[in-house]
This record gives sequence, structure tokens and C-alpha cells, in this order.
Amino acid sequence: MYDSILVPTDGSEHAERAAEHALSLARAFDSTVHFVNVVDVQTEGGLFSAGGVDREFVGRLEDRGREKIATLEELAESGDDVRTAVVKGRPSEGILDYAEENDADLVLMGTHGRTGLNRYVTGSVAERVVRLSDAPVFTVRATERSVVGDGYDDVLIPTDGSDCADAAVAHGIAIAEQYDATVHAVNVMNVRAMTSADEMPSQPTLLETFEERGEEATEAVAERAREAGLDAVTAVWKGTPAVGLLDYADDEDVDLIAMGTHGRRGLDRYFLGSTTAKVVRASEVPVLSVRSSEDDEDAE
Repeated sequence: MYDSILVPTDGSEHAERAAEHALSLARAFDSTVHFVNVVDVQTEGGLFSAGGVDREFVGRLEDRGREKIATLEELAESGDDVRTAVVKGRPSEGILDYAEENDADLVLMGTHGRTGLNRYVTGSVAERVVRLSDAPVFTVRATERSVVGDGYDDVLIPTDGSDCADAAVAHGIAIAEQYDATVHAVNVMNVRAMTSADEMPSQPTLLETFEERGEEATEAVAERAREAGLDAVTAVWKGTPAVGLLDYADDEDVDLIAMGTHGRRGLDRYFLGSTTAKVVRASEVPVLSVRSSEDDEDAE
């Protein structure tokens, strides 16, 4: 499933943790790993870049990028297939362009998990790549719970039965197969959204209907996992989706969350948010985000 894995690095501990996961996955899937640093000459040059920067300045930036990559190379073993590159451009654009040009099947990125106003002002490279990447994006923060260890024992696959959620199922199960992990198919009913809608049926009837749908959706995912020879469990919870998923991941000691994302663009994304984006920002464990094919259709 993953022949080519891209790992951008900014030299942070989060990028190093992403590289550790990338190498583990590459060994499981027999993949090539690309360690890449994007040199943002314009930003690094600041106000003085308006008139251009000299070759020596750019060379120093590229040397610094190669040093960051060298730190990741030290994590590789003799049998690992590793390629390296230093490219120029804006970080997210450089990552997306490199992924497209090199047919990356998976992008692994460290994320700082920004919250608050600063995230809206400065943006997040990881979140932008998650929204725009054609390839699935695996994000990870360097936390105690994100240590690779022997891989993944428990993989959480959230589902509401939609095509968006279904986009991540095959990826979650494929990784679970490689590590003989238990699949957790989980549905979180957004009770707040139900009660605020107009012309709703009585509360007990509504809850029963959504609970039945949640059970059907989770059982469908669990059945696919069992057909692949994996253990699978299901759960339907009530609450806010992002909070419910994070709580479940904590309660069940999940090692990886694999979920679909709509890849929202535009102003509504900042006001409405995205369950996947919220999980990516707050999760202590890695999150594999898979963009729905519906986004490509909407863009046409």
C-alpha cells in the first residue's frame, strides 16, 4: 500500500518522532523513505530578501537543512531504503510539490499541536498539508504515548458510515494487519447537534435511530477487519465527536487513530472547524488522516 513515504523535517523533536514511525512503517511495507527539508529562503531572508539574497546565504540555509536531515538518517538501519533532498519554497507548498513529484503514498509529519489565536494567524504547516495532500498524512507529536516501540497494538477507526469516514478504513486495517493490531471501530453521536436541529422527532426516538446507525456503521468496519483476520471491537458513544474520540483513545490505550477528513477550505473551516483537525491538534497518539475522494469531485 505504501511504496514511497515522505518525511519532511524542520529539525524538531516532533519531526524526529515522525521519522521513527516512518521507518517502522517502511520496514513493515517494504517502502522507500524520503527525508526532506524545505528551505524557505524568502522568510529566512526577512525584509532584506526584497532585493534578493546571495548564493552564500542560500548555501548556508541548504547546509542547515542537510544537517537536520542527517539527524534523521542516524535513525535508519542498514537495510532501510532512504533518500534525501533539500528543496526551496514555502514549507507546505514544498512538501506537497515534492510528494506529488515523487509519487508519495504517505506523508509523515511532526506537528506542534498549535491551539489558540496564534494558529489562526500563523497557520500550521501540518494542518495545511492534511487539508490539501492527495496522499494520506500521518501526524505525530513527540509525547510519551507516541513512542513507536514494537508498533501498533490498537488502531482506532472512527466512523459515521459516510464516504468520508470510509476513506480511512482500508488504510487503518492495512496498518493493523502489518502489526496484528486490534481494530476499534467507534462512532460518537453528536447529541448537541441533534438537540439543536429544527423539527426533530422526540428525543428517545432520535437517540435510538442514531444509535442504530452508529452500530451498523461500526459493525461494518469491524467486519472488514475480521475478514482480514484481525480482532475487532465496536463502540457507540454520546458526546462531541473530537472529545469523544480522544477520550476513547485514552481509555483504551489506543496507539493510532485512522480517520477520514473533508479537507475543508475557506472561511467556514475557521468557524466550524473539523473533527479531524481537532483530533490532530490534541491527540497524544499519531493520527492518520485520509482525504475523501468527495473533495476531488467537489473541486471539479
